[in-house]
Amino acid sequence: MSDNYLIIHKSVLPDYFEKVLEARRLLESGRVREVSEAVRRVGISRSTYYKYRDFVFEPAETTGGRKAVLELMLDHQPGVLSAVLSRLFGAGANILTITQSLPVLGKASVTLTIDVSGVSRGISALVSALEKVAGVDSVRLLAVE
Repeated sequence: MSDNYLIIHKSVLPDYFEKVLEARRLLESGRVREVSEAVRRVGISRSTYYKYRDFVFEPAETTGGRKAVLELMLDHQPGVLSAVLSRLFGAGANILTITQSLPVLGKASVTLTIDVSGVSRGISALVSALEKVAGVDSVRLLAVE
């Protein structure tokens, strides 16, 4: 695992980390439609949810393969997505899904689900490598399983 991640037993963490996960589950399941409703139900503030939502993950229930979901903002130029996919292939990642939005104002949002079980340098090194690809504005790690 990367130098940026720790595995910590939840009993030593403040309860709002678990509540952030609970709010995310409510939103992802469709039981609530808005963040304000989810945070009200679990008893945290919107600012707490937004501050930690991209940094708190649950371990996967299964032990097979590791998956990561990345969101990238790319310049709408020929070859940018190809360069990203090439960098992922070079790092040992396997592409599972690609979802790309229509470009707006010269930018396109791309969500990738990748199998990272073959990535030897770690997820944060992979994210850093993707950020250096010409035409990549931002890379955000949404989930790790």
